[in-house]
Amino acid sequence: MERQENAGLLAHFADLEDPRTRRSPHGLVELLLTAIGAVLSGADTWVAVALWGQAKLAWLRQFLPFTHGVASHDTFGRVFALLDATVFERCFIAWMRTVCRAFEGLQVALDGKTVRRSQTAGQKAIHVVSAFAHDLGLTLGQLKTAEKSNEITAIPELLDALLLKGCLVTIDAMGCQKAIAAKIIAQDCDYALLVKNNQPGLAAAIEATFEAAAQVGYVGVLHTRAEWIEKDHGRIETRRCTVIDDLSGLGTRQSEWPGVKTLLLVESRREVDAVATTERRYYLCSRHASAACLGQVVRGHWGIENKLHWSLDVVFGEDQARMRLGNAAENFSILRRITLNLFRQDRSVKAGIKTRRLLAATDDAYRQKLLNIQAIA
Repeated sequence: MERQENAGLLAHFADLEDPRTRRSPHGLVELLLTAIGAVLSGADTWVAVALWGQAKLAWLRQFLPFTHGVASHDTFGRVFALLDATVFERCFIAWMRTVCRAFEGLQVALDGKTVRRSQTAGQKAIHVVSAFAHDLGLTLGQLKTAEKSNEITAIPELLDALLLKGCLVTIDAMGCQKAIAAKIIAQDCDYALLVKNNQPGLAAAIEATFEAAAQVGYVGVLHTRAEWIEKDHGRIETRRCTVIDDLSGLGTRQSEWPGVKTLLLVESRREVDAVATTERRYYLCSRHASAACLGQVVRGHWGIENKLHWSLDVVFGEDQARMRLGNAAENFSILRRITLNLFRQDRSVKAGIKTRRLLAATDDAYRQKLLNIQAIA
């Protein structure tokens, strides 16, 4: 894609190549600017993107010529279906590196999400694994899982693309795999992995370690403990985190998990309308830290559900998106994450993302500020 001096955000996507074999009156940079501006302003389909572009043509011409006007929705759909999603994602990650300056030291949650309406006859709906920086509230990158594959194979590829040196990576039970733990340690990172019955022997050994410690009242057992009580909407939740440094209960399994240093037990007791339920979760961690610290780490992992997946579905309507041709669904998911990150970086307006999308649709100056793009001199 041709580099534009005034492009701002778009300059980070200059490596994108137009997938069309014949010259088109609508350049790829014009399509990209229109698409991002439209999604910022509330568009969730290619028809909406094209209509928004036509309505905002005079505004768009402040930045690019748009000699032949705005492309039709068919053109948008066709081009983004053909556009190399791997290169688009690589550009996205490079952009986030400049935004964050460096990923080092961040807590990064990895988790997958299915775009349910992208399913077609004979093909599964696309499933995307995202990396979410808990500290910043930003998506650092994503990767679509290959057909007939799953998160276990996609996570190492995403880790390779991100190069998360010095980060603390949190993953749910699906990613609790020896090879993934080894990959994280090889990149000079730490991990906190949720352990469930997909690793039955490991789960049983960790549970037995904590039960044995509890039987002696943790006397002689090197450990730390922390507790949090939260009250909200008639619900009372008490969370207790206990961290044990003694790994002898793992036996020979200890050597199978590179870098492991601590075991975590998180007990959650919820009271709703005088009915109490208790849940116990176990974690494997490669970092020596207190229960007060690691309890917040594992709690922070679920920010990817609340701050990313929830926003994509409720605010951007991702689960209802029906893009099914070629790479369109994956590329539109990248557009959503670009716009969500743009909103999350902005501190000038204190309002929810849905409200700020409305503001971006109506306030040209606010939209230009989000895009960080300069008018043609």
